Amino acid sequence: MKSAQEATFSADTTSYPPVILTSELRKVYRTGFWMNQKVVSLKSCSLKVYRGETFGLLGQNGAGKTTLLKLLLSIIRPTSGRGLLLGKPLGSRTAKQRIGYLPENAYLYDFLTGWEFLHWSANLFQIPKKVQKERIPQLLELVGLSQFDARKKQMRRYSKGMQQRVAMAQTLINDPDLIFLDEPMSGLDPVGRYQMREIILSLKQQGKTIFFNSHILNEVELICDRIGILSKGELICSGNVNELLGTPTTYRVKGQGGDWESLQKWIPNLKSLSDGCWQGELQGDMYDFLASLRLMGGYLQTINAYRPSLEEFFMQKIQGKI
Repeated sequence: MKSAQEATFSADTTSYPPVILTSELRKVYRTGFWMNQKVVSLKSCSLKVYRGETFGLLGQNGAGKTTLLKLLLSIIRPTSGRGLLLGKPLGSRTAKQRIGYLPENAYLYDFLTGWEFLHWSANLFQIPKKVQKERIPQLLELVGLSQFDARKKQMRRYSKGMQQRVAMAQTLINDPDLIFLDEPMSGLDPVGRYQMREIILSLKQQGKTIFFNSHILNEVELICDRIGILSKGELICSGNVNELLGTPTTYRVKGQGGDWESLQKWIPNLKSLSDGCWQGELQGDMYDFLASLRLMGGYLQTINAYRPSLEEFFMQKIQGKI
């Protein structure tokens, strides 16, 4: 007989099953000499990620991002709560066959060539030799290493960007439906970040579901359909990027003239410029402001619709959690 909580959890997955589903997932570590001290790394995390989505998990160092990722991958076990991946319980071997994982610091057997490493990885998944002959060149093409002699050069001679790309190829060797990426842009230069972003976007076009952690917020804003923000082990918000950031309802204005005190009522962060102009963010109805400005004898030079960036939104959300 299932409990009421189990029945609810199962019913939720059958109506429109997410690819990733967690319910009150929690992880507590014991520390100290007698293991009598408790550190809560993740608090009651409930999360859904749907098929074909690119989901970005954001948070400061120590927020619990890697803990959540390890729980989903069954590298560690939850203290309480439960989860499903691809409709299977966490730890299911069937689900693991359909998952790809790129850790932040991927371990590569650097005495092997890139080709040998991918061949070895394919054998772990028992991929037939015929399929390997087609898939390995395709993956090297995808990650931008097709022109490089991956058969001859050992990976210890690869640059950081090349190592990250071959690690991404290894992540995709089993043609996974669900891909986990832990800080995929970490340590890459601007060119490397651009190339990694293009790879992720190409996977997105193929209909892959992608879940990744990142500190590079402008990349997340470009790539992700939805995001979640973790702070001190707590998922404080999640949702569609455009919905969270909102439509441009704030206006940045620049003008000249008018009464300074009256202007500050409309523009609290009013700033004076060296050319005698002023600028700031308008608070209130734009048309009422324009009428008031005209009565003050001032005039408007520019007005631009504005919404906060993901970085600004992120800082606003975590300020109360620090």
